[in-house]
Formats: sequence, C-alpha cells, structure tokens
Amino acid sequence: MLVLLRFPFAFLNESISFGHFNCYIQKRWKKPVNSAQTRLENRARDLQFDKLVRQIKKLKLILRLHELMSQRRASHTSVQLVSRWSNVVGLNVGVGSFIQKHPRIFEVYTHPVKRNLCCRYSQEMLGLIAEEAMVIRESEMAAVQRLKKLLMMSRTGRLNAHALWLVRTEFGLPDDFRASIINKYPETFRLVLPDSVELVDQDDSLPAAEVEKWRESEYKEKWLSEYETRYAFPIQIPTGFKIEKGYREKLKTWQRLPYLKPYNPSEANCIRTSGGIERFEKRAVGILHEFLSLTVDNMVDIERLSHFRRDFNMTANLRELLLKHPGIFYISTKGNSLTVFLREKYAKGCLLEPNPVYLVRRKMLDLVLLQCRFTNKEQPLEELNL
Repeated sequence: MLVLLRFPFAFLNESISFGHFNCYIQKRWKKPVNSAQTRLENRARDLQFDKLVRQIKKLKLILRLHELMSQRRASHTSVQLVSRWSNVVGLNVGVGSFIQKHPRIFEVYTHPVKRNLCCRYSQEMLGLIAEEAMVIRESEMAAVQRLKKLLMMSRTGRLNAHALWLVRTEFGLPDDFRASIINKYPETFRLVLPDSVELVDQDDSLPAAEVEKWRESEYKEKWLSEYETRYAFPIQIPTGFKIEKGYREKLKTWQRLPYLKPYNPSEANCIRTSGGIERFEKRAVGILHEFLSLTVDNMVDIERLSHFRRDFNMTANLRELLLKHPGIFYISTKGNSLTVFLREKYAKGCLLEPNPVYLVRRKMLDLVLLQCRFTNKEQPLEELNL
C-alpha cells in the first residue's frame, strides 16, 4: 500500500500491460480505411488546377455581387449594403479590404445627396461583362449544338430544365435560354411538363464524340493499330502519382475494353457477366468525358454534374469513378465544392483550344488578378474599414 501511494493518481488510471492479454483495454489492429474520401485526400495534387480554382472562385464572387447590385432599383449601392451580402456570396474577408484590393473592379465614391459611401463597378469591368453577353449571343448556334448533344446522350431524350439552368454558365447558355433558345427553335426543342426539355428531331446519324478526334489522330499520326485506339482515352499520368505494380498492364487492358459509346441510342444495362461491370463503368467514363468536352471551360462542379446521373443512366458513384481514373480527370477540393477538370484540355493552367466565351472570361479573370498593380487609384481607406 505504501508503494502504491508513491505513484501519482494519473498513473493508476492507466492500464498496466505485462503482455498481450494483461491489459484493461484490448488494443486491436485496425485495417486502414480505404474510401473515396481518403483517396481524395492522399491523391497526387496538381497545384496549377488548384490555383486556377481559387482564382475562378474570386471571379464568381465578383460576378455574383454584380448580379445583386444590378437587381436593385436604386442607381447606387452603399458599401454598408454590400457588407450585408457577404454571407450570400460567400465572402470570408471584410468588404472594405476586398474593395481596396480590387480598384480595377470597384469604384468608391460619396453619394452627392445622402453623403454615404457607395461603390460601383468600373467601366472596364462592365465592358467585359457586356462583351461576354454579346459573345454568348453570337455563339448561339454553338450553344444549340451543345444542348442538342446533351439531350442525345440522355436515355429518354429529355433533361430537367432546372439542371440545365444550373450549368448554363458552363455550357455558354444565356440566363433566359428557355425563351432565347428553346422557344426560338421549336423544330429542335420543346418544353414538356412539369419542367423538362425534350429533343424533337431524333437524328439517325449519331454525332462523333470529342474523343474520336483524338483517336483518329493517334491512328493516323502515330500509326497505332485500330485495336489499340478504337476504345482508348488520352491518359496523362499526373506528377507524383505512385505507379503500383501491375498498373500499366491493367490500364492497357482497360484501354482495349469495348463499351457502349455516349451517343448510342441503345440503353446501357449493367449485365453482370465477364467484363460487364467494367464496360458499364467505361461507358460512364465516356459520358463524363464527353460532358466535360462540351463545356466552355472543360470543367464543372461535381455537385451540378450529379443532377444528370439518372438521365445519363450512371449508377456508379461519381467521385469513386473520377478518382479511379486520375490520368483523365482531376478533382480539386479548393472552394466550397469539388471541381472536376478534363486533364487533356489544359496545359499550365490554360485551355489548349480556347473558344470565344472562354477568352472573354479569361480577360475578366486577368483583370481581377491585377488587383492593385499598375494603378494609381486611391480609395478612402478610413471609411472603408467596416
């Protein structure tokens, strides 16, 4: 008893172990968890894609503020009112410091009557916003073709109108695409109750997927056999990716695996035969590849992509499927949601084959990234500290 009193009480609460079976609490060996979340955290990261997502997030925040300001009836917007919109647009810093960092985007002035501090968008930024709207109107036929291909990939020839509205920016559709595109082309599209868009003319000739162009060039330029390129996808192994034993052999077998192509009118069923599940998953990869190829920036939020799972008959877990093919897709976790990129379309954070809509948005992004550089505009710092 005297010996026990010499030890602290904290030591008495711990388990005294003299062997594997003489513990108060048995510690068991736990197998490491191998889930989509752990693979997402431990994957090889691409810093250029992550940096681009952070930049685009800031641009989207600025455009969201412009949308809120343009909806007001008053001709002016006070800085105090903008500060109330911080939670709405997802602004994590003070409004005053945010406006100070972007003098090329915002102009601060004192209202001549109310004498309160107000802000407005610069003429340079307003000119780019107007240019984007003009380019979208001029690219109407390209948007019609994108929408038509999306409907042809659907198993029923229909898509939810709200899901299309969510991805209108990614596909270069105007905000009023129901009136400006769907109602304008009744021979191609029509609205079906309760809220769906249906393809009217079902073409007998199926369009070629975007990956077919790459396969044709691989077949002609590199003299590869048709057996090697007929069902293959462009693979770019990311830097830092750990290639395990047997990975290249499995990838080569998967590249040769036949699958039902995105624009095939036949319904794809998951037949549990030899290679049936693998072919079904490869069809889902083909649909995701074509979906991203049709977007303006070749990128989309996974949350918005999930709205098309049922229409495209993709029962597989999207995040699991995207992580399974890191040489084709890249998932960025920066921002409030997951963003998936098509690797082959980018190089050093820029699109290899830019389109007019992308070029205008790139101008806006470059203007946002300039911040306070190359400007002599002075902001009333004391009054902006909200």
